[in-house]
Amino acid sequence: MTGVPITELRGIVEELEDLGYTDAWSAETNGSDAFTPLALTSQWAPGLRLGPAIVPVYTRGPALLAQQAATLADLAPGRFVLGVGTSSDTIVERWNGIPFAEPYKRTRDTLRFLRKALAGEKVKERYDTFEVKGFKLEKAPEIPPPIVLAALRPGMLRLAAREADGAITNWLSPQDVRTVRGELGTEPELLARLFVCPTADAEEARGIGRWMIAAYMNVPVYQAFHQWLGRGEALRPMNEAWAAGDRKAALAAIPDEVVDDLIVHGSPDRCRERIREYVDAGLTTPIVAVVSGGGLSPAEAVRALSPSAG
Repeated sequence: MTGVPITELRGIVEELEDLGYTDAWSAETNGSDAFTPLALTSQWAPGLRLGPAIVPVYTRGPALLAQQAATLADLAPGRFVLGVGTSSDTIVERWNGIPFAEPYKRTRDTLRFLRKALAGEKVKERYDTFEVKGFKLEKAPEIPPPIVLAALRPGMLRLAAREADGAITNWLSPQDVRTVRGELGTEPELLARLFVCPTADAEEARGIGRWMIAAYMNVPVYQAFHQWLGRGEALRPMNEAWAAGDRKAALAAIPDEVVDDLIVHGSPDRCRERIREYVDAGLTTPIVAVVSGGGLSPAEAVRALSPSAG
């Protein structure tokens, strides 16, 4: 939940299982890191499956990433899933000063390294994008965690199908799930973060959604994703206005249809119906990212959207 201080999470997390939720997923952009909230959640809600969606493969060295994953796997044995991916050039390059080079190869190499390291092997190998000289975890997890890859386009989706345990995607409609499944296949787990704004005021939801869409869809990796999904022309006026520095025009250029495709909104019952459309289209695990609306606090929204309430 964005905007909720980590010091206020416990009361919400402790309710999740009783509300019918099965998983708790973190994210890592410019708020909390991905691992700390999960470490706390592992103790607050010992029945939930946990995972980061996602940890960037650039911003930690391979060995440190393996150490953090092993720690979570020990705290939540059999309940931790490691989500990794490229993140974006904004986060990697602009915010962290790390070249966003060869993202496909970096993700593939990190995945292959993690498979060995989390299985307890000593890794001494030169990969295409980095070299590891004799790293071995002091204590490998008794149950190595599944690894799922952030995947937005065919190449990464096919990599996830071949070498990972599933794929995580983002910013899509139920119809887009079918497009993604066409590349991933029917068997691997497919997870997606769904932005859910439980308000019956469509204009309020669309206003919030336009800001969020503009923030994401002007990042090159998401521009390319939506061009592949067929929204390139619908988003082109927004992209052009944003590139010209006219934020107001960019927001106004986002069609209602695009917002309604990508933001789940409406009454809590309508939101649950919409989430079921994603599942019916082939999504295995919807990750509900609550966007407060309708005057509800994040905790109230989580309760209102709970699976048990439906």
